[in-house]
Amino acid sequence: MTALKRTPLYPLYAGYSGVRCIDFGGWELPVQFSGIQKEHEAVRERAGLFDVSHMGEFNVTGTGAESFLQRVTTNDVSKLEDGQAQYTLMCYPDGGVVDDLLVYKRSVDSYMLVVNASNIAKDWEWLQQHKPDDAQMENISDQTALLALQGPAAAEILSVAVDSNVASLGSFRFIEHAGLFGASALVSRTGYTGEDGFEIYCRAEDAPLIWQGLMKAGEAHALVPTGLGARDTLRFEAKLPLYGQELSATISPLEAGLSFFVKLDKGPFIGQEALLAQKEQGTPRKLVGLEMLDRGIPRSHYPVFLESEQIGEVTTGTQSPTLKRNLGLALIDSRFAQLGTQVEVEIRGKRLKAEVVKAPFYKRTK
Repeated sequence: MTALKRTPLYPLYAGYSGVRCIDFGGWELPVQFSGIQKEHEAVRERAGLFDVSHMGEFNVTGTGAESFLQRVTTNDVSKLEDGQAQYTLMCYPDGGVVDDLLVYKRSVDSYMLVVNASNIAKDWEWLQQHKPDDAQMENISDQTALLALQGPAAAEILSVAVDSNVASLGSFRFIEHAGLFGASALVSRTGYTGEDGFEIYCRAEDAPLIWQGLMKAGEAHALVPTGLGARDTLRFEAKLPLYGQELSATISPLEAGLSFFVKLDKGPFIGQEALLAQKEQGTPRKLVGLEMLDRGIPRSHYPVFLESEQIGEVTTGTQSPTLKRNLGLALIDSRFAQLGTQVEVEIRGKRLKAEVVKAPFYKRTK
């Protein structure tokens, strides 16, 4: 049995009495520190601090860096300014998704990619296969730690700790070499919770110092350490996709409702023809919101039926901690994706009534 990988912050977990770790894609990570419901509410109402150091980071540099990234991603890299980040996807020729990722533009010939932890090796190999000679790549995942500070109080907490004006940082913008507790970090304002928030990329060895400093700075706002359980319920309510559930090698960005991040007219990229055909013909499946009408909680991979026909399956589902309703996201046959359509979800051998409803289920008020 292979030993689970641990982040640089792992030694600090023992200081939290309620911490519970799980195997997450080969990493030993906290699913909770004090309880998923409590942590979820803290992020919606105040702030939570996440250890997401398992994520992967690649540097892409060289005169051919921009054209290389244009070729392998669906969004338009040429629209990025220095200091700006972009959500995008890498696709296979058939339109299925290699991974969804963030592209950070440092300068015209220097970028950082942030990829999903479980896809680091696969993404690296895919990019190496398509890399031209005038672009260089470096995998800095092991040297890099990543903390995410999320919630309405995040800007106030971080402003106390950092030597840069983070409160005025625009969405999907970043500052390099920000000073935090004597360490240097790249600070960006993106997020995966539906709330305002920041990511702090730092050297692995500086992560414990920054974590402890932020927890201290956040005491006045009742900042809590937050695990993967709340991260999942938060992103689910905001309809933010998780690779392996809402996206995969067999689910296209258009089926997942991410057409905004697919610029079909930007010039050639891998998967463009397949996605163009899908757009013209209409996608055979569509990601929809479901609300249970009968008592039961929809979970990943539960089948969805209309009368006797299986029309799709749940990708993610839970009892929403914010809304206290049993909700799910499901990939179903597009013919039945209209709001108000009544369907059935099979839960432990029983078919229970549900309805197609609007998603995202939660949007923050700005």
